[in-house]
Amino acid sequence: MLLYNIGIWLYGLAIRLAAPFNAKAREWVRGRKGWREKVGGLFRNGDRVIWIHCASLGEFEQGRPVMERIRGEHPEYKILLTFFSPSGYRIRKDYEHADAVVYLPLDTPRNVRRFLDALRPEMAVFVKYEFWLNYLSELGRRGIGTYIISAIFRPDSVFFRPYGGMFRRALGTFSTIFVQNRESKELLEGIGITNAVLSGDTRFDRVAEIPDTAGDVPVARRFTAGGGDVLVAGSTWPHDEELLASLLSDRAGLKVIMAPHEIEPERIERLISAFPESAVRYTACDGQTDMARYRILIIDTIGLLSSVYRYGKYAYVGGGFGAGIHNTLEAATYGLPVAFGPNYSKFREAKELIALGAAVSVSTVDELVGWYDSLTEAPRLYADAKAKALSYIAANKGASDTIMSVIFGSKPSRTAPK
Repeated sequence: MLLYNIGIWLYGLAIRLAAPFNAKAREWVRGRKGWREKVGGLFRNGDRVIWIHCASLGEFEQGRPVMERIRGEHPEYKILLTFFSPSGYRIRKDYEHADAVVYLPLDTPRNVRRFLDALRPEMAVFVKYEFWLNYLSELGRRGIGTYIISAIFRPDSVFFRPYGGMFRRALGTFSTIFVQNRESKELLEGIGITNAVLSGDTRFDRVAEIPDTAGDVPVARRFTAGGGDVLVAGSTWPHDEELLASLLSDRAGLKVIMAPHEIEPERIERLISAFPESAVRYTACDGQTDMARYRILIIDTIGLLSSVYRYGKYAYVGGGFGAGIHNTLEAATYGLPVAFGPNYSKFREAKELIALGAAVSVSTVDELVGWYDSLTEAPRLYADAKAKALSYIAANKGASDTIMSVIFGSKPSRTAPK
């Protein structure tokens, strides 16, 4: 643990040194300033607290179905939500189903003791990642029920390396490890970890609710009202946008609703300038805007993408020419056939959607055009892809039921996916 603690201290130092020059690092430091005073008054003596931790926004969406089930079914508990990343905290600091939302203090032994002394959680729930060894050790020492949900393990993870002993030991501190797939459970069993339960991925529970709960987006509805095919492109990066620009130039009847992954003003300006006659930004539209004159609607605000997919017939999900694709399930839950770039190997749902025929991976403009043409020219093929996307979401729901049944001892309402 000595080397681990030195590494944590150096990490904190590096963030502080970077803060004057990097906005995200600066936000990370400022958000944790005075954390002891902030957490000290969050709850009263006698409050029963469940602590739920998410690294960032993606993990929040995975944890959300469980948080909302706890809020609805166990109102006797107060919910503390913590984030490690500024991007998650910034967007969800006012989340209505949590009683308090704060940054997670750095994982030093002193911070951990003070944090747990102040908040006295009855149980702790980590979402997918974030194996902070000092937190886990102290939670175990205090006998606090500790869980991780929607976890996924791969053979190259540190837990399965010769030098990963302290991380393997940390897995034993969890009361239950809820894993997404059978491979993860078998990997854990291979190193003697027997406290894993195959529950599936809570994201399916979350996205399955979206079509019924997402609000209307009048600007997008008016943009698509004139008829014609509409492709919704979510979380795009420049390489994705180059392919989409070529697709638009080749297919005159197509419209695109584009939600870039980054929405800084300079980024949006570059996008607009690439399509000077045919693109309009969402925030520049009002009830008087003539939407018929545009072929591209650029969503330059946060939080609309999952609702906007309802206005599309096809979907393109960005990130596949970088570190990895973004959320394909938000498109699939509307029954949209999905295309994305080549870097998807770490995403189980992408591989399964491809195997079903509900998605494709493309690397070139010709491949993207070929996918689009094959679906527009063969209505039966399109209908089949749509049906398979919808059935895939339906078949994989149920992780939240399994998690709630184990944690709270209630009977699950359905069988978790195998």
